[in-house]
Amino acid sequence: MDKEKLQYFKELLLKRREEILKDVLETLKNLEEGAENLPDAIDQAARETDLALGLRLRDREQKLLKKIDKALKKIEEGTYGICEACGIEIDEKRLMARPEATLCIDCKRAQERMEKIKGE
Repeated sequence: MDKEKLQYFKELLLKRREEILKDVLETLKNLEEGAENLPDAIDQAARETDLALGLRLRDREQKLLKKIDKALKKIEEGTYGICEACGIEIDEKRLMARPEATLCIDCKRAQERMEKIKGE
């Protein structure tokens, strides 16, 4: 992959990383603001449900953040865009959709099939 494209994907990954961190800070702010006692049990239950959902979303974003950091490291190492399973170059369209991707589409589909078989 040429340097111009690598720079584009690096900027894309950094932007996504920044957005995730901004969302995490927003969640923390909401947690601090929501520390007050709500007089109504229904309001309190609704607040707790919202917080639980927000925390689950942040957990998923934490995993995505690790993938983004891994992709940024691969850019620095010169291995970005190479499938970890088969070693071929990952299609640029796939990287546009998921710049943190580590598998080409064929290997990803095979992985998903295996996960489905194991899950049944």
